[in-house]
Amino acid sequence: MAQASTTDHLVATLRDTVVSMVRRDGPDLSARQLGVFLTCYLQDGAHTVRGLAADLNVSKPAITRALDRLGELDLARRKVDPMDRRSILVQRTLKGAAYLRELRSIMSEASTTSRRSGPVEERSGRRAAG
Repeated sequence: MAQASTTDHLVATLRDTVVSMVRRDGPDLSARQLGVFLTCYLQDGAHTVRGLAADLNVSKPAITRALDRLGELDLARRKVDPMDRRSILVQRTLKGAAYLRELRSIMSEASTTSRRSGPVEERSGRRAAG
């Protein structure tokens, strides 16, 4: 029962975070773009298109499209690896670091709200299946 409660809390936090992100002014990222962004910002070390594709188990063109959007928003940038000119490094940006701080703040608030509000079923007026 405790695991279901924790899972419900996490799902409610995710929902509240996504809703807050959609409602505010600022970049609107797809799940894939957000996955690439978070991988680059939360995992230490150099990131390459090839490495991100392997880590996320998606194609290199899918990573390239996500990085195109992140680059348009100045949340990440690509640079040729000076040690291996065939490889592309993904770099963090100041705007990306600010976006991550904002995301953390929104998630913290969403987590607090979902804890106070109770399980998702209670907040939506629905009962859990099962």
